[in-house]
This record gives sequence, C-alpha cells and structure tokens, in this order.
Amino acid sequence: MSKATRFPTLLDSYLTTEMLAPFFASFVIMNSVFFLVKLIPFLNVVLELEISFVDFIRLFLYLFPNIFLYSIPMAAMMGVIISFTRLSSDAEILAFKASGISLYKMIPAVLLVSASIALITGYFSATLIPKSEIAMKQLMFQVAKEKIDKGIKEHQFTEALGDLVVYVDTIDRNTGEWGNVWVSDMRGQVNPIITMAESGTMNAQIDNMMVTITLRNGSLHRPDDKRSQIITFEKYTINIPLQPPTILDGEDVTKRSADSMTMAQLQEYATELGRDTQKGRKTLIEYHRRLVLPVGCFILSLLGMPLGLQAGPGRKAAGVPLGLAFFILYYILFTLGKGVAENTGIPVIAAMWTPDFIFLVITLYFVRQAANEHPVIPDSLKNGMSTLCSKIFAPFQKLFRKIFGKNNPAN
Repeated sequence: MSKATRFPTLLDSYLTTEMLAPFFASFVIMNSVFFLVKLIPFLNVVLELEISFVDFIRLFLYLFPNIFLYSIPMAAMMGVIISFTRLSSDAEILAFKASGISLYKMIPAVLLVSASIALITGYFSATLIPKSEIAMKQLMFQVAKEKIDKGIKEHQFTEALGDLVVYVDTIDRNTGEWGNVWVSDMRGQVNPIITMAESGTMNAQIDNMMVTITLRNGSLHRPDDKRSQIITFEKYTINIPLQPPTILDGEDVTKRSADSMTMAQLQEYATELGRDTQKGRKTLIEYHRRLVLPVGCFILSLLGMPLGLQAGPGRKAAGVPLGLAFFILYYILFTLGKGVAENTGIPVIAAMWTPDFIFLVITLYFVRQAANEHPVIPDSLKNGMSTLCSKIFAPFQKLFRKIFGKNNPAN
C-alpha cells in the first residue's frame, strides 16, 4: 500500500482521537451536572417511598437515557470545538495546510465522529428512552405497592392509599386475605363513604397501574345531610389508580404516555386518533422529536469544526462560548418549533424540522467560510457573543482549560 493511500487514514485517525478525548471529558462533566440537578427530586422520592439503594440505582439508570438525549449533542459539539481550537492554537492546522491538506480533507473524520455519535443518540431516543420510561413506571408502581403492603397492618388505620383509610382486623400471612375490614373513602366526597366487610383482598395490576381492593359480605354506608344509604353486598370492588411520587418534571408516572411508546406505536396511535387532531399532532410531535434531536446532534457536531477553527496565533479562542451560544439558540428554535407544531395548523414535519434545516444552512456556510479562511462571524458580533457567554459559562470554561491545559497565550 502506498504512502499516499495510507496518509489520509493516519490523518483521520489522528483527528478522530483528538475529537473523542474532549468529547468523553465533556460527556462526563455534562452528565455530572445533570446528575446533581436530578439528585434532589430523587432524594425526595427515596425518602417518601423508602426505596432501597439498589432500587435507587435502578431508577437513576432508567433516567439516564433521557439525560443523554441532551448531554450527548452538547458534549459532541464541545469535543469538536475543543479539538480544533487546540489544533488551531498550536498551528497544526497551519501545518496541515502547508502540507497541501485542505479543510475539506479533514471533514471525513468529523463526519465519521459526528455520524457515530448521532446514531448513538438516535438509538437512545428511539429505543432506550421508551423502554426506560416503561421500566421506570413499573418500578415506581412496584415500590409504591410494596410500601402499601408494608403499611397495612393488623389493628391499625392505614393512610397509604391517599384518600382511602383502611383498617384490617386480621391478615392471613399465607394468602394475604384480610378479615373484618373497614374502609373510609373520601375520594370526591364531603362525607366519607364507610364500607365494612367480613373479608377482603388487595391485588395489583401492573399493566394499568391499578390497585384493586375486593371486599366480600359487607355493607356500604353513604351518609348525606338529606338522605343516607345503607347497601349490603356479597362482593364490592374498589379500584385505586396508584400515583407514586413523580421524578419526571411533573409527569404522572402511572399514565401511559407517548414517551413510552415505540416509533411504530406512535405512528399507529397518531393514525387512530387522527393526524390532524390535537392529540394526534402531539403524538406526531413526539415521533419527530426522536428523529430531530439526533439529526440536530449531527449538525451541531459539524458546526463545531468551523467554530473551533476561529482560534489561532494572535486570535482569541472564542469557539467554546460561541458553541454554547449556538447550542442554546438551537434548543430555543427547537422549543419554538415544537410550540408552533402544538398550537398552530402548520404541518408537524415543517415546524419540527425547521431548526435542523436552519442550522444545516448555517453549518454549510460556516464550513465554506472557514475553508476559504474567511471569518465565519463578524468580529464585533463574535466578541459580543464571546463576552456574554464567557460570563455565563465561566465555570465551565475554567474546567475545560484545567483539563486540557493547552491554551492560546492570547487568552
């Protein structure tokens, strides 16, 4: 094999290594920050449900795919920016160009890294997140059910079921059947409905997140200011939707939502609801969200290349703050596109994919400008954005500099 054939492979390997090292460092830093943000809600759940350490770890592992959907794109962009900032500051890019290696010959390595990370992000988005949502809800249900089981004891009033208060005289340790049961039901009532029965059982239905209390041979007392009722029964069933504490930004973990559906199920459900209906559009929004973000990860990673190349001898390295600014701008546009898709009649595809299209055009323009050795952003605008982001993200910049060490003396 000739030297001319081997050199591009060597170049690609070198650039790939340069990008992956800061990517993994950024990935660890980003997820550590997200971990600390989510830790307090998790601790509240642990204390309320008395979750064991093993279940605590399981819950956090189920949450990480959602975190990765946002931390991976940011880490990928930072990895590319930091690597090319270092190469520019150390004049290695200048040496490449002097050897006849243009910017376009460096793009395959960036494309390979960006595409690989985007595919991983897509796998998390389309496959792992729905599975983790279901697993988390089931685990939360089981933990809450275990708390109820432990809370119901003989000769004690149990309030573990919310608006239902249960008193059990005896509990068969082998079958779990209750004897001499008293239930006070305050759900939607001013005066409680009192139910007394000779026996009863409690069963959990994990598929629909429901706890069912079945009472036998008893009477139901419904007090009222004007009219009271006493109803005798042989069998009486009380269905209780179990609602354990949530850790997903206010979402009810007992509810079957679009987040826990597969891609195929989302399409089927949208068709069933009607693609032009409000619920159908929300389902399609979730479908496209899982595709838009991985593609956005790919585009943002490519954008990091021209931003990193803005550094160099005698120039201020503004790649990291500019990258953070563009990252924030992307998610602002993504949020706006999602809001437009939810609240207007604009086609969901157009609203959801517009941010990716805008950033693709910006990225292609910036790459062309960098290849022609032209500034991608006017100096006045770049300095303003750099100053603003430096103030906001100063702790992150110091951490990156401490890790990678090599900085432009002009900084």
